[in-house]
Amino acid sequence: MANTLLLNSVDHKDLKVITERSAEYGDNIWYALTFPAEYRSVQAHYPIFYQKDPTTGEFYAVALFGFKDKENLFIDQGKWTVSYIPLTVQRQPFLIGKRTGIEDGVEVEQRVLHIDMDNPRVNTEKGEALFLEYGGNSEFLDNAADMLEAIHHGLEESKAFTATLLAHDLLEPFTLEVTLDSGAQHQMIGFYTINEDVLNELDADVIAQLHQSGFLQAIYMMIASQNNIRELLNRKNALSPELQS
Repeated sequence: MANTLLLNSVDHKDLKVITERSAEYGDNIWYALTFPAEYRSVQAHYPIFYQKDPTTGEFYAVALFGFKDKENLFIDQGKWTVSYIPLTVQRQPFLIGKRTGIEDGVEVEQRVLHIDMDNPRVNTEKGEALFLEYGGNSEFLDNAADMLEAIHHGLEESKAFTATLLAHDLLEPFTLEVTLDSGAQHQMIGFYTINEDVLNELDADVIAQLHQSGFLQAIYMMIASQNNIRELLNRKNALSPELQS
């Protein structure tokens, strides 16, 4: 259970956040949530697929980093080895919280910045400072706030995008089976991808609607991202045989 607190410059004036990337800091994840607004950046490096929550039945998009639990093939010696890290990974250890406030005399729900004090990145000795010496947010903290706002809006947009895919039967399940140079085999099940046969049969009006909403581009970004499975395989094959199982 995360120990989340509302950030403030008095109680947390000395806090710092470590920005190195390693399993020690929780980066040993094999996928992370993504959303259409960042598909252009994500598809340059990672495959994008859908998963389905077995409890709620909700579909959500993920960027894939490996072939099994706790495997991230993009981490090496404290660094993420490609230029773009999905925002839901970058945002650690920050979270969006909500509180009630007054704006123009009206009670409204406001989004506020929280931090997980139990996250291993959080400390008072090294890393990026959250607050300036004489008060005020650091540039690092302002960037984190902007990132969380982008995630909030991105995940909201993703709901509409996903609903559109389902409405037009554009998602289909698939199983990925890979054999590595060492002979080790991996089978990935429970993922969904774009049904290109259905996509190609959509009538012109639907295609126009998808284009106007920006969803058509996101669909093609998902399709293009599948080429990155080969890059994942190359990274996996570059590991020593004992790490390939």
